[in-house]
Amino acid sequence: MADSKKTNGLDLLNRDPNNINTHLECNFEDVLAEPDGTHSIDCVWKLSFTCFNLWKNLCYKIQTLLCGICIAAEWGCEFAYISFVHIWCFAPMFRLLDLNCGCMKRMYGMCIKCCLEPCCEATGLIFHMFKK
Repeated sequence: MADSKKTNGLDLLNRDPNNINTHLECNFEDVLAEPDGTHSIDCVWKLSFTCFNLWKNLCYKIQTLLCGICIAAEWGCEFAYISFVHIWCFAPMFRLLDLNCGCMKRMYGMCIKCCLEPCCEATGLIFHMFKK
């Protein structure tokens, strides 16, 4: 194995390979900052950093442990349903529309050719006679 841990094609190190959640990257430095001239005691700053990271990671792990599998199952069902509807309902419906609209397009073209084209040709011939 190379640098990344892979299990059945699942990359356990890079869990966002398509970068869909980069907006959620939030580190201690992104939330808390002390400008020059306003500094807390160093041990308070270090413990704040440790507490922030510990609680952020711990709370996330507890929430994913309690809810993650059920939510992933629900999203799996949602996307299965969407796939089902697209495959079994929308695709045949669009094919039906393609067939019927093609027939209607052909019939419309015939009507235009039979009814409107002679009038346009006659009008064109009338104006063709006018010359400067």
